[in-house]
Formats: sequence, C-alpha cells, structure tokens
Amino acid sequence: MNILFVSLGCDKNLADTELMLGGLRRRGYSFTDDEAQADIAVVNTCCFIGDAKEESINTLLELAELKDGGKLKALIAAGCLAQRYQEEIRKEIPQVDAVVGTMAIEEIGEAVEEALAGKGRNHFRELNAPLSLSRDRVLTTGGHYAYLKIAEGCGRHCTYCIIPKVRGDYRSIPLEELVAQARALGEGGVRELILVAQETTLYGTDLYGEKRLPRLLQELAKLPEIHWIRILYCYPEEITEELIETIAREPKVCHYLDIPIQHASDRILKRMGRRTTREELTALIGRLRERIPDICLRTTLISGFPGESQEDFEELYRFVNEMEFDRLGVFPYSREEDTAAAGMPDQVPEEIREARRDELMELQQAVAFDRAEEMTGRVLEVMVEGKAADEDVYVTRTYRDAPGVDGYLFLNTTASLMTGDFVKALVTGSNEYDLTGEIYHE
Repeated sequence: MNILFVSLGCDKNLADTELMLGGLRRRGYSFTDDEAQADIAVVNTCCFIGDAKEESINTLLELAELKDGGKLKALIAAGCLAQRYQEEIRKEIPQVDAVVGTMAIEEIGEAVEEALAGKGRNHFRELNAPLSLSRDRVLTTGGHYAYLKIAEGCGRHCTYCIIPKVRGDYRSIPLEELVAQARALGEGGVRELILVAQETTLYGTDLYGEKRLPRLLQELAKLPEIHWIRILYCYPEEITEELIETIAREPKVCHYLDIPIQHASDRILKRMGRRTTREELTALIGRLRERIPDICLRTTLISGFPGESQEDFEELYRFVNEMEFDRLGVFPYSREEDTAAAGMPDQVPEEIREARRDELMELQQAVAFDRAEEMTGRVLEVMVEGKAADEDVYVTRTYRDAPGVDGYLFLNTTASLMTGDFVKALVTGSNEYDLTGEIYHE
C-alpha cells in the first residue's frame, strides 16, 4: 500500500510528520509523492493563521475528489486543523475517513488500518498528556539536517494565538530522550540539528524547575557527528546570560537566533499579551551583538494588530530601521476565532494590514541587501545542500541561513562535493538575499 503524505505549516509540524512516517514504515507501508500511485492520503494540517487554514482545507478537498474518483481508498486528516475542527471536517468533507489529533500522532497506523477496513474514527488524546518520543522517524529534509522538537505546547496565551488550544500547555521532552534521538540522527548522517518548539527558551522549566536549554546545547555538542546546532523561536524575555554565553562559547552552536518579537510599540505589545517592552528589546539586541558580534538575528512581526494606530506602526517602522535585523518576516494580523484578539474593538482593515506589511518588508529588503553586500570578502563555513544541474555550482548555506526561510551561498567550484559536506568559502559577491562564493584555499 502506497501512502501520499502532505505536511503543511511549520517545521514543528514537519517533525510530527516524520514521526508518523516512521510509525507507518514500521507497519510495512511505502510512500509516494505521486497522487496517481497513492492508495491512502494523509494530510498533516495547520491552522495558525487564515491562509494556513485555507491551504489545509483546499488540500483536503482536492484529495477528496481523488477519493470520489476511486483512486484513493482512504483519506485522513491530522494535525492542528484536525484537532481544532474535528467535527466540522467530518461533516463538511465526508470523504475524510479519520481525524488524528495533535497528541495522537502515534496512533496514525491504527487510523490508517481502520480507515482501509471501513471503520474509520477520530483519534484524540488529552492535550496535556505525557509526551513520548519515538526514534523511528523518516527524515524528509534530505538526511543532512533535521529538526529536533524539544517541547510541545505553549502556556503564553498571547491574545492572537490559538496554539495553546490545539497543542496544550508547555511540556518539555526529557533531556536524555532528546540526546538519544539526536545521537541516532547523527549516526544516520545528520550534520545539523535545528532545535524547535513553540518556545525553545523555556525548555526544561516544567520538568526540572529551571531553564535547561544551555545544558541541552552542551550535551548535544558532545555528539561527534553533529557539526551545527541552530536554535529557533527564542522568546526575548527568556533569553538569559547563561544562554548567550553558551552560544558564544560553544563552537557547534550557530551564531544565529530567531527571536519573534511581534511588535515594538509598548501599547500594542501589551494588547498582544507579550511580556517585553521596546526598551527591553533594544537592550537585549544590544547585549547579543556586543557579546556575539557576528550573530545573525531573525525576527517576525505582526502588522495591523487590533488597535494599531498609525503612530504605533510608525514606532514599529522606526524600530526596524534602527535595529537592522539580518532576517525579518511580517505577517498581516489574522483574526482567529476563540482568541482574545478576535473580540477586540478597533480591528484594522485588511488593506491597511497588508499595506503596512508591505512597507515593513520594503524597508527590510534594503537592509537585507546591504547586509548581503557587506559579506563580500568574508570567509564562511558552508554546508552543501546540492548541485545546480549542468553547472559547476553548488547550493550551500552559511550559519546565517536556516533552511527554507533564509538565503543561499552559490559556490562556484569544479571540486566534487556531497550533500552535507562542510567547506570554507570566500564570499565573492551578492545577489539580493543570496551570496556567491568560491572555495577558500588557506
């Protein structure tokens, strides 16, 4: 039996997808990317913002047509949208045979077999159930890098966010289990670990009564096969001096941090339920750059949050201009039902939300292009991602580039390199967000 597996949304969802693939492979299923060859389709859905919900629903509807046409024997919805709208999915898309909630992903095998037998049902567990971590995992990233999800859920309850209602409270995965999985990944060829969670900086507080991210980084760095460790989704108020020192001192930890700040107006930050102020954000960014001068900082912002005035937006614009983040993304506010922000007065019209997003991205584009141009002449270690067809050019990433969201360094060389190799590159130029380079010979 061939399974078509579609993973939507964030890299945390992708980590869940890889665990589900591992469970299905253990039961003897094979996988295909070709809809025409699929007997079963599973969609790991997302519902974080409106666009993500729409993509998930459309994907299910497209596959439902294949089931109606007789090509598919079973269709299963999993993930966040499935958790949030289980009844609506079964009612509005009757071709869906089973729904698997976010905490029941290890039941995917039973769900598939029941659906094939015509006995499909919903699989759900209590949102705050204890976590278990299977090392039986099918990597979808090419095998040279992998996401290591270190915690599940979130207890922040930011006023715009639905995640606590579909993922539960914050729960860390025990440190020894993470190290064991990372060791297995390294032995399987993974060279870069990318640590993810709804918030990585609180890792360990629920299990050990203290923040254990620095300790986790130190333990992962002892694994001989792992060359890079990258940290995503660090809430600014939880970044400690110990964490900064660990990043600065540990050679394997990339000088790269993803710090989602969402805004810079104190008034809007308070309405969002965030726990920082503009002054505190400025101070943190200053400390990071002082202690780690070559650090690459990525952030995300929300434009047009309810009540955001022109003055609030201009304050955010000035902040972005002053901070000059290396990487930045902006999402127009998405009004999500069952969130506090959805019921707030002074909702900003969609066209203003999008226009403000465009203004911020235009500003950031100029910063990013300048940052790329400034890299010319530097020597950087790069990881090989692949080779351009019919050219002596390899696609590589620097420590400044997380996969899927940042740029590349295009390496001109006649040398024979393999995906996952690390080499030193001399940056010879830039093209918008990307760099060009050649092998550096000392």
